[in-house]
Amino acid sequence: MGQKVVETKGSDVEAAIQAGLAQLGLSRDAVEIEVLDEGSRGLLGIGARNAQVRLTAQIADQPVVDKPVVETPAVVKAPIAEPVVSKSPPKSEPAPKMVKTAVPVEEDEETIAAREEEQAAAVEIVTDLLERMHVDASLTTSLSEPDDVTGRIINILEIHGDDLSTLIGPRGDTLNALQYISRLMVGHKLRTRAGFVIDVEGYRQRREQALARLADRMARKVAKRKRAMSLEPMPPHERRIIHMTLRDDKYVYTESIGEGNRRKVKIIPKRS
Repeated sequence: MGQKVVETKGSDVEAAIQAGLAQLGLSRDAVEIEVLDEGSRGLLGIGARNAQVRLTAQIADQPVVDKPVVETPAVVKAPIAEPVVSKSPPKSEPAPKMVKTAVPVEEDEETIAAREEEQAAAVEIVTDLLERMHVDASLTTSLSEPDDVTGRIINILEIHGDDLSTLIGPRGDTLNALQYISRLMVGHKLRTRAGFVIDVEGYRQRREQALARLADRMARKVAKRKRAMSLEPMPPHERRIIHMTLRDDKYVYTESIGEGNRRKVKIIPKRS
């Protein structure tokens, strides 16, 4: 059985996926979706770019449809602010589980050198931004664990200091803005796309743990009541945490609904 692969772009991930499905003439269940670039609206129009996805389909025995079923994007991204993986409704045969990569992906010297160059540039630029903001803080660097889907390892910059709540902001908005601007500046300096993560005193880890607990709690409610429930609107990387937490759940599956800043996760009971 052969494969057919297409790469398509769109104004967002969902639009790119639908363009690929239309090009292949297949339903969403018949393809494997990889998000190459989630895209960005940019800041005041600066740095905006289209989303890009890669769709892989088995050539034999695939259902052809006149119109792709509209579902939500399956996003694969870095541990923080990365792509969302949506689970498809259950079939008669359970889908194989995605498990954490047992063996880290081997990286070549070029990849390691590029990451080290990004780290040095990020430290320099973030340090300068903190000084200009008159924030008394220090930086430490580390590497993430390999992503459990892509195996990708990214740089993490941790900011330490006293009373840094202003750097975090409501729901992490200020921290996300600092990370976005820093990535743009590092990407401009290195002429490449930057993907490092900025954290403040372990905020992102605490937030991830809280979201995972929320996902489990809401999933149990949905399974018990057998009625779908929607969470509050969240940014892409937080929606991804919900999707990833519940991706192998026996009783529910998830999808993202809504548009723009109102996009949120819907938890849906599986049919028994």
